[in-house]
Amino acid sequence: MTAVGRYWVPGLFAALFAYPFLPVAEANRGEQFTILFVYALLALALNVVIGYAGLLHLGIAAFFGIGAYTVGILTVPFFPFQQSFLVAALAAVLVSALVGIAATAPTLRLRGDYFALVTLGFGLITLYAIRNLDAITEGTKGLNPIAAGPLPGVKENVDLSALKVGDDWGARWYKYPYLYFVILSALGGVMLLLRNLERSRLGRAWVALREDELAATCMGLNPARLKLAAVAVGAGLAGLAGAFYALALRTTGNPQAYDFTLSMIMVCCVILGGLGNRPGVLLGTLLLMGFDRIATNLLDNWLQEEFDLGGGAYTKVSGWKLIIFGTVLIVMMRFRPEGLLPEARHARELRESDDQAVDSGQKEK
Repeated sequence: MTAVGRYWVPGLFAALFAYPFLPVAEANRGEQFTILFVYALLALALNVVIGYAGLLHLGIAAFFGIGAYTVGILTVPFFPFQQSFLVAALAAVLVSALVGIAATAPTLRLRGDYFALVTLGFGLITLYAIRNLDAITEGTKGLNPIAAGPLPGVKENVDLSALKVGDDWGARWYKYPYLYFVILSALGGVMLLLRNLERSRLGRAWVALREDELAATCMGLNPARLKLAAVAVGAGLAGLAGAFYALALRTTGNPQAYDFTLSMIMVCCVILGGLGNRPGVLLGTLLLMGFDRIATNLLDNWLQEEFDLGGGAYTKVSGWKLIIFGTVLIVMMRFRPEGLLPEARHARELRESDDQAVDSGQKEK
């Protein structure tokens, strides 16, 4: 971790934990932050596969959806299971990881673009299955309402409207700001988990695989096992993110929420922040998704109040956000391809390759 990441990340988490207690805090904005934390979990999951192991995976949204629908199936009144959220979330992690292993095992010999195309196809197949398995997923309507059972030791069947300040917070833990704190704590826990994983033997083996698969094989590493492990960890974390997403919205929502677009947005978050660097990925997600879900609404309201531009789509910042996203990515790839907070090794490699390109260009002249 860079010196910058070592200091700003704890400060950021401290500020986020303090936010609900500030006078400027709003419930609606706090709920948006809660979804933002979910996307940060998803981006960290993708970073395990792309940033650590070097596998270009374009179907991370599929595992996100599998996690969400696993929670939905285990908790909605439509099915007889009626499990608590802890059981459902654990099942979401396990099911997503197992599906990731099963879907990746036949493609272990593929590399680069070929592997990416297979994962893209897997994401499309998963989305098609969710849409058409009406008896299980309710099709485009989604599963709702998701009323996950309480945490262990928490009362059931509590009238939320009758609760007062100081009452058992666990009875309404899925409401803001309680779920806000739960997901933020989970995000912090995943950051710590991945930090330890990076420093472990498995994490160093992933880096070796990413740098040179042939050399890693010659050193006695098993690329097949390493790839399966990376996909399993990434898919499991994506399933956990999907579980929190479904709980926060109280529904699995429209299957379009788990399409290829989400996978590409997560890839952009990872690239923008810095491949292989946890603080960088966190920063990239907060900037990209924060602008999409929070900043654009604030800017739209401010522009309407100050200038009264009317109701046209292109008089709002939200109407230009895709152009803004594309412009930012083009500028980043041109002037800082390693990302905002790149991993030290990755940044050094890019600088060396740029220096070599400059030297070869000068020799040709």
